[in-house]
This record gives sequence, C-alpha cells and structure tokens, in this order.
Amino acid sequence: MNHTNSQIHSTPLPDREGQGGESSRVSTYSFTVEPFHVDFTGHLFLGVLGNHLLNAAGHHSHDRGWGIDHLNQQHFSWVLSRLSIELTETPAQYEHVEVETWVESVMKLFTERNFLIRNADDGRIYGYARSIWAMIDMETRQPSNLLELKDGDILNYVIPAEEKPCPIEKFPRLPRLSPQPLAVREGSCQLQDKRSNSAAYSVDSAPSLMGRAGGESVLMTHYSDVDINGHINSIKYIEHILDLFPREQFAQQRIRRFDIAYKAESYWGDALHFFVEEGTHGGALAATTDIEIRKHVGAAEKPAGETVVQAKVSWEKPEA
Repeated sequence: MNHTNSQIHSTPLPDREGQGGESSRVSTYSFTVEPFHVDFTGHLFLGVLGNHLLNAAGHHSHDRGWGIDHLNQQHFSWVLSRLSIELTETPAQYEHVEVETWVESVMKLFTERNFLIRNADDGRIYGYARSIWAMIDMETRQPSNLLELKDGDILNYVIPAEEKPCPIEKFPRLPRLSPQPLAVREGSCQLQDKRSNSAAYSVDSAPSLMGRAGGESVLMTHYSDVDINGHINSIKYIEHILDLFPREQFAQQRIRRFDIAYKAESYWGDALHFFVEEGTHGGALAATTDIEIRKHVGAAEKPAGETVVQAKVSWEKPEA
C-alpha cells in the first residue's frame, strides 16, 4: 500500500517549459518498453506501467524536498490511496515512453497527483492517470495534516485543474460487492449477491489464479508480494487482479481503464480472498468487472472479513 521506490528505472528529463511557471511544477520521466516488460500480445504489462507512474511520483516529490527519503527521517511517509489509469492505446515493445506528472490539489489530509503518458518519439498520447495520496505518521499510522508540514510548502507545487486539466474522469465510487456475510465452504468463499441478477461468483468458480491458489478463492501472500515497509506492494494487487482473467480476455480486448482503491494494509502471510462481479457485457466477455479483496474472511468476530482493496476493470476491443 505504501509507495516505495520501484526497481524499474525511469530517466528524469529536463523540466519542460510551460505557461505560468509550469516548468517548476511539472516533471517528465522517460523509459523504454523492454521485452521482459510486455505480455504475450507485445504490450506493456499494466503493473509495469503502474510502477513507472509511482517512480515518476517519487522522483517528482524528491526533487522538491517531499521524497520519502526526506520524510522518513521525520517519521512520515506517503501512502497511495487511489489510482485510476485510462488508456486509449497501450505502449508496445521497444517504444519510448514519457510520463509527465504534477500535483493538481492539496487538501488537509490528501493530495491529488496526475499523470500524462505519451510516446516520446511522436508525441501521441497513450492516456492519463489520476492518483490520491495521504501523508501518514509512521509511528501512529494516522494521517498527517499536509498543510501544516514544512509550513505548507507543498502548495507551491500545485497546478489547479483550470490551468492544467487532466481530461479523464475522477475516481468512481466503487461498490461494496455484498452487504451479506460470506458463506465459507471448504476453505473457499462464495459471494452471496442478492441485490441483482448480475454474475457474482467466487474465484474458485472464476478463471482463477492459475496455479497460485490451485483454483481456490484464497491467495496466500509471499516474499515477492512485500515491499520495504513490510506491506503488500500496491502494484502487486493490480497484478493479482489481472491474473483472475482468462487468456481470451487479453487476446480479444484491451484494458481501457483500471480503478483501484486501497482501503487497508495487508502483510506477508495474510490470506487474501478475491470476489468478482461482472457488470456490462461486450459479447461473451465482460466489458466491466468489479473486484474486492478481503482479508480475515471467516473470522468469528467479522465473518465477512476486512476489505483491503476495491477495483474496477473496464475493457474494450482494440482498434484494428
């Protein structure tokens, strides 16, 4: 859940000149889509793109005195709360990509950061992303007042929406998939959805986690899921969610938009339960899918468990 510097390398570029002093508040970072970062269609894994976005955010913050290396010395850290990525095209193997990032707003407890993703050679825009971050006290784990830290210095880097718009919608309200307790059977969980006729199922009847959980609804977290803070890495949730879908989904469609909200932290050894509800359909394959990840499912005091992540994946057929 916490942002940490990714192992994926992004190269800072000289700040681009903009209107109204924009160059001091916007930064651009570049990377090449390497063969080991693409899927079987030859396009960039969404998780890898997510890592580059977080890398850009980290560099941008660091260069202005708000990086985690500075903050950790004062026992503060950034926490990613929400991330939305919307793409009209997915970068392909060997393409050169630039990520531009800036802060749109700062409130007492949250800040909004945006991203533009474009081709570095011809300038065509792949898409945009929006994110919401909080600053937490590492000792109390409680949010800190951003406007009081460093005498409100962070406000010097804000570019309001009317000055530099981000043309994708803000974060949608993601539904809680079921208000009902979950029926636990044979170590897996069946979602009881009595609200609608939409398809609702547990991962053991869905395409599943392909070997990680043996077709069951529970994924045990392991070494490679954990970041330097001891929490499950924010991008790992994206990768595990996309592993739920069958090969045909990626062969016939592309991800148009991915929304994810981080609700609670999880740790090495936690059992994560995945619940899926399909929304609208585009032929045989779902056009939208809601996912909820919970931990501590089946606990006596709270059988439904605790929500860790909510997400929505929106698909479309790629242009010929």
